[in-house]
Amino acid sequence: MSEPQAAQKVDPRGLRFAAGLTTLVLALTLVLNNPWPLAVQAVVFAVSVAFGVGASPYGLLFKRLVRPRLGPPKELEDAAPPRFAQLVGLVFAVIGLAGYLTGFTVLGVVATGFALVAAFVNAAVGLCLGCEAYLLIHRIRTPATTATN
Repeated sequence: MSEPQAAQKVDPRGLRFAAGLTTLVLALTLVLNNPWPLAVQAVVFAVSVAFGVGASPYGLLFKRLVRPRLGPPKELEDAAPPRFAQLVGLVFAVIGLAGYLTGFTVLGVVATGFALVAAFVNAAVGLCLGCEAYLLIHRIRTPATTATN
C-alpha cells in the first residue's frame, strides 16, 4: 500500500497577489458595466480550480515575476482552502455572467460585487473568506475526536 500524498502547499503572498489582480478585474467589470473582464476572470478561476492555484495565470505571474524578487516565504499554506475559494469565486463569476448576458444586469452586478468584496478583503488584509468557509465545512463534516488520558 502506498503512502498518502503530501498536501500541496502554496506561498500565501501569491494568494494575496492573485486576489489583488482579481480585485482589479472585478472592479473593471463594474466600472465599465461590461461582462467581458468577468468572463476572463471566470476562466482564471476555472484554471485554478482544475489545475491548482499555482497553475493559474495569476499564480504563474507571481511565481515568475514577483516571487524571485521577494525571497522565500516564511511559511507555506495548504492549497486546498484557496482552491475551494477559487471554486466559490467561479460560482459567483458564472452567476454574474449569466446575469449580464441574459439582461438581468442587477444579478450580474450583485454577484460581481460579492466576489469583489471577497477578493478585496483577501488582498487588503489577507483574510480569505472562501478559505474560512472551506475550514468551517471541513470542521462540520469531520467528526470531533476526543483525546483520552
